[in-house]
Formats: sequence, C-alpha cells, structure tokens
Amino acid sequence: MNDANPPERPQAPSPDVASSTPTPRHSRWLTVTLVAQMALGLLAMTICLPSMLDWPRIFGASQAQVQLSFSVFVATYGGLQLVHGPLSDRIGRKPVLLAGLVIFLAGSLLGASSPNVWTLTLARALQGAGAAAGMVVGRAMVQDLYAGAARTRMMAFVGMTMGVCPPTALVLGGQMHVRLGWQSTFVLMACAAALLAVATWRILPAGRLASASAGAGAGAGAAPGAAPAAIPGGLKALLAGYGTLLKHKAFLLYVGMLSSCAATFYTFLGGAPLLLAGYGVTPEQIGWYMMSLPIAYIVGNILVTRLIHTRGDHFLMNIGQSATVFAMALLLVLGLAGLNTPVALAIAIAFMGIGHGLLVPPTLAGTVGVIPVLAGSAAAVAGLLQQVTGAFGGFVVGLVQHTASVNLAMQMLGWTAIGVIAQYFLYRVHARR
Repeated sequence: MNDANPPERPQAPSPDVASSTPTPRHSRWLTVTLVAQMALGLLAMTICLPSMLDWPRIFGASQAQVQLSFSVFVATYGGLQLVHGPLSDRIGRKPVLLAGLVIFLAGSLLGASSPNVWTLTLARALQGAGAAAGMVVGRAMVQDLYAGAARTRMMAFVGMTMGVCPPTALVLGGQMHVRLGWQSTFVLMACAAALLAVATWRILPAGRLASASAGAGAGAGAAPGAAPAAIPGGLKALLAGYGTLLKHKAFLLYVGMLSSCAATFYTFLGGAPLLLAGYGVTPEQIGWYMMSLPIAYIVGNILVTRLIHTRGDHFLMNIGQSATVFAMALLLVLGLAGLNTPVALAIAIAFMGIGHGLLVPPTLAGTVGVIPVLAGSAAAVAGLLQQVTGAFGGFVVGLVQHTASVNLAMQMLGWTAIGVIAQYFLYRVHARR
C-alpha cells in the first residue's frame, strides 16, 4: 500500500506468513471458556425452538406473537455486537464479557418466570443482548491471545462447537420441554451464564489486550503485552474506528467472504426443507438428510486443526472455496440430469460443509487480525453483516419454486461466486504488500 492511505498501514501479515508466527501457550480451560462464550448465544437461540411450538397454547398468544420472541433475540444478538465490540476495545474485554453475562443471566431468570408472552419477549431480548458480548468479544480475544496458525486452529475449534450446538440444543430442548417443562431451558441457560461468569472472572486475563495481538501485527512500535495507547472513548472514537475498518480493503474482502458463506448456508436452510418435502421426505426425516451439512462442516474444521501448521491459511482457503464451488456445481448438474433425490442433495451438500469448514476459520482469523487494536469492532461488523446477508439469503430463497435442485443450486452458486470474487481481490491486496 502507498503512504497516501494511512488507514491501510497497520496491516496484519499475509495468511501464510502469519501462520509461522509464534504464539504463547494457553491452558485448556482458557480455550474452553472462550469457546463457551461464543457458543452461549447459539445455544440459547435454538434450545427454546421446541418449546415455541407450545407457547401459543401456554400463553394464549398467536403464533406471530410467539415468533416475535425469536425475532427480538436475533435482532439484539446481532445489533448489540456493534456496541460490545468497540466498547471492549476501549475499556477491556473482561468487563464487557462479565456485563454481558449478567444481562444474559437476568434475561434467563426473567424468562423462566414469565407470566405472559410479552414478558417472555423482553426476556429473550435481554438474552440476545447479553449473548452478543460473548460472540463478539470472544472472537476479539482469540485475536488478542493467539497468533498465526494457533489463531486459525482456535477458530476451527469454535467452528466445531458451532456445528454441534444447533442439533444438540434442539434435542436437549425437546427432551427438557417434555420432561421438565418449558421453563427448564431458561433455568439451564441461567446456570450456564453463572458458571461462565465465574470462569471468566477466574480464568480470562485482565487488561485491554494480550501479547499475541501485538506480536501479530499490531503496528510499529507495539510491545508485547502493551495495550494500545490511543483508543479514547466516546461516540466519536467509536465511529472513527468503524470508519478505519470500512476503509481497509482487506477487512472488507474478508467480510465479503464470510457473508458469502453465511448467505449460502441460510439459502440452504431455507430451501432444502422445501426441496426435500417435494421429494416425499416426511418432517421427521428431513433432519437426517440436512445433518450432512453440520457433520461435514465439523470434518472440515478438524482438517484445519491438522493442516494449518504445515499448509497455511492461503492453502486452506483455496481448498475450501474450491470444495464449495464443486458442491454447488455438482448439485446443479445432478438437478439438470434429473437426479433429484434426497441422497443426491445430501452428498452434494456434504462437500459444501467440508468446504466451509476449511474456509471459515482462516477467514475469521483474518477478519479480526487486519487491525488488531480494533479486533472487537472488526468482530462486531463481521458478525452483524453475516447475519444480515444470511437473513437476506434465507428470504430470497423463498421467492422461487423448489421442485428440483436446479433453482436452489443456482442461488447458492450465485452467493458462492461473491465469495470467490472477494477472495481473488484479497489475494491481489496481499500480493501488493
């Protein structure tokens, strides 16, 4: 980058260079605590879904009113990341995490004692607002505490957990609803928040930033373990931080790749049930065919933990993107050939799961690593845009018919193409350094 563009100067190393950067060793309990922070929101989002089928009868409410409780959770979970992220850049990660857990705990206790659907909706809003801190600050702390290959490997562990959470939460939530009542899931979430608050207080390091961020490209003159000296508080500074990120080409391209993955994934979630129903698959069988995606995603994450130390981020991103394109092309070809069967869909989508499992961890690591002192703000922007584009993809998929796999494959291939284009330009940005 030339000297006429100051916001571009505090670059992180290119992925292959960063993969060789040494990183301090951290305890397993630290890893478990960070992963649990990021998983809490997804667990809370999905564990209540089985109970939602009964809430209209329990509260005497309409299905639309019950659905609102889910919508406000998603809205606060996504929107509050824009507050928690930059706030953690300025006052420290640990206080923001603890405050988020307290808010989540209050929402969970309120949910367990809700007498009507409106109180329940408020409780879900508080849960989402609190859980947002865990997601965005957890990602930022991965940038703070891990460097190079270890950072990408940590993102792979996060990915594995995220892949396991939804199906596990659905099964657990259904069993608890039947055996212990709908309130039991809120009590469980309250206990999880309390336990995480204790773990956060005792295990996570204090201070604004840890050594890895300085060691991984925090900028000239940054000493290991030193907090950035010029991150003043206030709304003006918050907006300035976002402005710096939005001028950073590499950051925008990383976010474009993540958003492409999210839109492709949500397009599948919205379209696959319609497609499978057209194939004659019953509602209780649909989950088994759709399970090929999270299982394959976990396999991809496991491959990341094995390959990152020898192959580097660029290699994983190339293979992941190639596997995703192959999956979409295979689904399209099968549809055009008239092979519209549940097994064909599951096989093609498995390749997408492996591709995303390889692609997402290094892309996430790159997103929070381009400007380490703004890791919290970067994680917030990336998280929100992933949800927005994912929701848009899930909406657009319903605008066309899905009697065969061709329409679904073409939509998913279109979203994937955006990620391919972003990745091409990202490599051009790295090549100019």
